[in-house]
Amino acid sequence: MTDAPRITVDELKRRMEAGEKFVLIDVRNPQAWAESDTMLPEAIRVPMDKLEEVLPRIPKDKPIVAYCT
Repeated sequence: MTDAPRITVDELKRRMEAGEKFVLIDVRNPQAWAESDTMLPEAIRVPMDKLEEVLPRIPKDKPIVAYCT
């Protein structure tokens, strides 16, 4: 398996402002999410250890961007 392409937050913001649609998945653990100032209201919050069980329910009609720290 190859590594997934990476984009910066600034690049994601530019692409979203240009109208590109994404499925955002926030895979930070609950503690990291609670301690962060970064909140993504449109994101699906799924801790990394639960990602496999939720993956079948993630829409696949748009690019998927995972946010992690």
